[in-house]
Amino acid sequence: MTPTNVKELVNLFIGIINPLLLLIAGASLLIFFKGLAAFIFKSGDEKALEEGKGLMTWGLVGLFVMVSLWGILSFAYTSLALPKSLGIPLLPHSK
Repeated sequence: MTPTNVKELVNLFIGIINPLLLLIAGASLLIFFKGLAAFIFKSGDEKALEEGKGLMTWGLVGLFVMVSLWGILSFAYTSLALPKSLGIPLLPHSK
């Protein structure tokens, strides 16, 4: 599908980005749990402990970045009064 105007281009871009955002958040969570498992189950091995700590740290960094992006998008949409029909996953908020 070739976009014919800016709105269609933005919708196409958002349609591509949305699944990627969810995929990255899911991958970050899996990386965190893999590090946690390595940290718990291989507690006698110092190298495995350090690897587990590193994986947990990067998993948390990834989750923090994704939640921050969702918060920034939610703030931008509410403060700029943009239409929510663009398909961006927004955090629920109260008015």
